[in-house]
Amino acid sequence: MLNRIRPSITAVICVFGILTVFAANAWAEDKEMKPFILSSKVPGSFNANVTDTTAKLKNADFEIAGQYSPYDGATIIIITNAAMQAAAAKSEFGAFGAAQRVSITQHNGDIQVAYTNPSYMASAYRMNDDLADIAAAMGAALGNKGEFGPEEGMNDEGLRDYHYMFLMPYFDDPNLLGTAKSHQDMLDRVEANLTQNLAGVSKVYRIDIPGKEEVVFGVGLKGNGEDQKEKDDAWVMSEIDFKDIRSTAHLPVEIVVSGKKAWALDSKFRIAINFSDLSMNGDNSFMNIMGTPGKVQEALTLVAGGTYKGEGKYAD
Repeated sequence: MLNRIRPSITAVICVFGILTVFAANAWAEDKEMKPFILSSKVPGSFNANVTDTTAKLKNADFEIAGQYSPYDGATIIIITNAAMQAAAAKSEFGAFGAAQRVSITQHNGDIQVAYTNPSYMASAYRMNDDLADIAAAMGAALGNKGEFGPEEGMNDEGLRDYHYMFLMPYFDDPNLLGTAKSHQDMLDRVEANLTQNLAGVSKVYRIDIPGKEEVVFGVGLKGNGEDQKEKDDAWVMSEIDFKDIRSTAHLPVEIVVSGKKAWALDSKFRIAINFSDLSMNGDNSFMNIMGTPGKVQEALTLVAGGTYKGEGKYAD
């Protein structure tokens, strides 16, 4: 009798185990994520926090690719490492995910340290790696007091197919900024124009993706005068980054040189993926920055040596 019962118990245990694994995988796929993670929010010295955060990242074997201070009381540290770059090499336009951004922001008497959520960005950029190890390493180095950003998060499937609304761009609708005779020609062109601060666009960092003709540049944007303010990083953030916990790590914007072509994510996608709960109208809305996508695309097109043909249109 016992011999007949034991196989049945074993079978039940096996089935239960399979169902448990299946449920865990399904939960992981359905887990809702937000674009940013808070490290700390305490009173203190802004400069000391920048120095301390930089040291923590270096001690965790992250490479500091660049640093950007778009306005007073805000510094973004851009980090990468071999693992991030290897993950980027496995994905189409993976260069957009070759770096993570860590922000130090002074706001309402506190210093906020926060960073981009690697797993969120991996899904948003349709990468073939979930960057879970990177997320764990950043959490160990900086701490993790919870994800933040939009009121509601999105799961992997939702992020990979995200667009703000009907007729808005997806991740795979980037703006073509220009074409050169070769990959090196385009790299030389972009480097030279960033050095000249052409169209108010400056170089923050450069990361070369191993084994591919693909390079990502992080760039800062400045707009002088009323006509150019809509491309200015500080002005744009003053319109969209209004919550108590700041999303400063949204910056900087990227240019990706892939082969002999230069590309950038459409601002209608790049802003929406990090600020998906912005309303279409009213205060702090997309309507207030309606000129930003065109102004940004025009400036980046000039850096890539293309001819701007209008918002959402391909350059020469």
